[in-house]
Amino acid sequence: MQNYRRFLVDWLPWLVLAAVVFIPALRVPVVGTLQRGLLATGLLRPTLPQASTPAPAQPTAATGAAYPDVPLLTLDGHPTNLRALRGKVVFVNLWATWCPPCVAELPSIQALAARVDTQRVAFALVSLDQNPRRAQVFAQRRGLTLPIYFPAAPLPAPFETDAIPATFVLTPDGRVDFHHEGMADYDSQKVKAYLEGLAQP
Repeated sequence: MQNYRRFLVDWLPWLVLAAVVFIPALRVPVVGTLQRGLLATGLLRPTLPQASTPAPAQPTAATGAAYPDVPLLTLDGHPTNLRALRGKVVFVNLWATWCPPCVAELPSIQALAARVDTQRVAFALVSLDQNPRRAQVFAQRRGLTLPIYFPAAPLPAPFETDAIPATFVLTPDGRVDFHHEGMADYDSQKVKAYLEGLAQP
């Protein structure tokens, strides 16, 4: 009996951890629950640029163009370009259905979009799923109503990143004013005010 207790104390935590790591059916709900808990605590609030010290201008494309040239495909396969949103503040989120942190933060992005003036602020969810159909089914099941796009070419600077989710906010003239890698909770009055402040003429 003592050996059994010692086994439980010494090995059970490692066995549980291994099960969560190596069994997808367990990993997704456990990791998702932890992420939602972090979002709920407010620990994952993004750090926004200070209004008094705007972010320095960054090159927006490898070609040096005034506005990023980002060829995209819509959810139904029609070609478009991020340039079509010129004149608006654009909230760009790189995500994928297989990325639990991406999935965890999407509801906060959709909630934010419902609170801002979409005549001045646009949202572009750029899915990095290799199978667009998977993202389409995911969006339908989750009730996502924000525009979903897919890259039609390799993403140019400054959208090249080794981590997702990754979020970028573009000014109406295409300058990247905000860049955040990793999960965050965007549904806040502070983020809303920031986006609408950038949209002021």
